[in-house]
Amino acid sequence: MSDDYDWEDPFADDEEAAERSRRRAEREARRHGQQSSLGEKVRAEQAGTPADVPLLEPETGTHAAALPDSPGNEGASERPATGESAAVDTQGAPAASAPPTREQAVAASARQHTGSHGAVAPGALWARRLLGIVVLLSAIAVVVVVARAIGDLVGGKDEPAAPVAELEFRELTIPEGLDRRQVAGLTKEEELKGDYLEATKAKVNYRGFDLGKYGAGDADSLEGFLFPALYELPKKATVRDLISRQLTALEDNLAGVDMKFAKSKNLNVYDVLKIASMVEREIQAPEERDLAAAVIYNRLKAGTPLGIDATIRYEDQNYTEQLTESRLAEPTPYNTRINTGLPPTPIGNPGLASIKAAAHPAKSDAFYFVVKPGTCGEHVFVETEEEFLAAEAEYQAALQEQGGSPTEC
Repeated sequence: MSDDYDWEDPFADDEEAAERSRRRAEREARRHGQQSSLGEKVRAEQAGTPADVPLLEPETGTHAAALPDSPGNEGASERPATGESAAVDTQGAPAASAPPTREQAVAASARQHTGSHGAVAPGALWARRLLGIVVLLSAIAVVVVVARAIGDLVGGKDEPAAPVAELEFRELTIPEGLDRRQVAGLTKEEELKGDYLEATKAKVNYRGFDLGKYGAGDADSLEGFLFPALYELPKKATVRDLISRQLTALEDNLAGVDMKFAKSKNLNVYDVLKIASMVEREIQAPEERDLAAAVIYNRLKAGTPLGIDATIRYEDQNYTEQLTESRLAEPTPYNTRINTGLPPTPIGNPGLASIKAAAHPAKSDAFYFVVKPGTCGEHVFVETEEEFLAAEAEYQAALQEQGGSPTEC
């Protein structure tokens, strides 16, 4: 008899007829399921679902295993050919459903391991909760660390910086106008190691410094280039350390001095330093520096001796005693009362203000300057010899009356 023939027993009651129809339908479904089992397995593997993981009944959670076709179960059928579990309706007839998606298959596998309806075992549930707490605490810790780092970058740390070992320094002030022999005395008082006079000879090399660049290639010492200033030196500094800083300071300051006017008068930097050193020694009032420089320029132009006594004092190292007439008449290299032109070297180490005045003097026809009695080193600047002689007589009278320098400082 064909399986497709729909036969019913006319003599059976309604329940028996319904039972036979149900068994016949299950047998038909099982026959088709056997044919499609291989294709179902292949499709499950392509979808990422393990082929050996049985699907669960959507409502009962039981495995959708095929019923054996045995004499005791005649008419029973396997699952439909679609490979999906069959939901049984209230009448007992199988209801076919759509093929399972990959997500449905994975979910079914998960339900198999967690129990009916996806319930988690109590031990596994506590493990998951503990893991969640650990993850949450870790996330909070990361947020706190990041917030502190951002706060440090924006507002700075409240904690004081780690202490740094303090270096010991000493301060040494070199006054403006002092010559190298006077500075040598200061270095001895400060107990700097080394011989300052020996270290300031021209034959001693200092990296990056060249006397020839300034027109002083024939100089026998660094006189005039030892810039006066306040220097902060390590406790164990040597005289060479000081000299290196003085030379560097001079070059830095010279970089800001306009030398165009001096060059127009055929004067080089070394000449400017000579003029500046005389201005530094002779002038105490700052406003007189450029006027004193103008007198020197005017006398150089006229070929007249400069008549600056400070050059003789430098030569003799006499900065306190009065100069005698006989000394003023001696034809020594630094006697500008007799010799014309500039002295052989600067007579000290000038500061920046005197260097600027020597590089660009005042526009003046003054040819003389004489100390004005009753002042703190101020001068009278005059153009003619008659004016000079009158100012000189006034000074000598005050000198005799006072019994010494007629200045009030």
